[in-house]
Amino acid sequence: MVFDCGVWCAKYLLCILNFIFFVLGTIIFGVGLWLAVDKHSLIALLKLVESERIEHFTQPQVIEQMAYALLVIGAVMFFLSLLGYLGAMRESRCLLSTYGTLLILLLVAEIVAGGLAVFYKDKVRAESKKFLQTTIKSYTLSENMDATSVMWNQLMVNFGCCGVNDYHDFDESQAWKDTRGNRTIPDTCCILKDVEKLVPRDEDCTVNPSDSNSFYKNGCYGVFTDWLIRQRELIIGVIVAGIVHLILVILAFALCKAFAKYDDMRL
Repeated sequence: MVFDCGVWCAKYLLCILNFIFFVLGTIIFGVGLWLAVDKHSLIALLKLVESERIEHFTQPQVIEQMAYALLVIGAVMFFLSLLGYLGAMRESRCLLSTYGTLLILLLVAEIVAGGLAVFYKDKVRAESKKFLQTTIKSYTLSENMDATSVMWNQLMVNFGCCGVNDYHDFDESQAWKDTRGNRTIPDTCCILKDVEKLVPRDEDCTVNPSDSNSFYKNGCYGVFTDWLIRQRELIIGVIVAGIVHLILVILAFALCKAFAKYDDMRL
C-alpha cells in the first residue's frame, strides 16, 4: 500500500521505537531466564571480581529474586513492543488498536498512581514507611543473605543511614537477633574505612555505636526521601519516559486512522 510521507514516517518511526524496546525486552528476559535456569554460572563469574560488596549479590536467593523480576519486566516489554512492531509492519488496525489501548491503560494507571501519591502524600509516606519496616523484619547477617538484606546494606552504605527510623528497627527482625552475635548495629550502619569490604573505621562501632562512629540514629527513610526530592535527573527521566509513552500511543492510533482511510480509498 502506498502512503504519503507523513504516514510512511509515522509507520517506520513506530517500528524503530518498538524494535529498540523489543531488543531490550528480549535481552532482559533472556538474562532473567539464564539466571533462573543457571544461577551458578553467574555466581562463578561474579566471584572472579574481588569485592565483598559484589559477593553479597552472589547469594542464590538474591539471584533467584532478581531473575523473576527481570523475567516479568522483559516479558511485558517483549509483548508490547512485538505487538506494536507487527501492527505497524503488517498495517494491522487490530494489532495497533490493541497495542494503543494497552499503552493507554498503562499510562492511565501511571497517572492515577502519581495523582494518588500526590493527593494522599501523607498516607503514601506512612504506607511506604510501613512497607520498609516490613522488609527489615527479614534482615539477616547470615551467609545465605536474601535480596532484602542486600538491598538494606547497599542503602545504608550509600546514604549513610541506619534502619527505617533508626537502629531500633532491626530489633523487629528475628533473623537479625539470631545472627548478630554481640552487635548492636550492622557493620553497614557504621562509618566505614573500607567501603568495598564493609570494614568499620571504629572496630568498636557495631558493639558501642555513637554519633562519631556511626549513623545509628539517622533513619534511611528521611535521608532517601530528601535525596529523591533533589534528583532533577530522575524527574527529567520520568517526563521523557511519559512523552515517549504518549508519542507511541499517538502514532498507534494515527496509523490506525490512516490505514482505515487508505483501505476506504482502495475500495
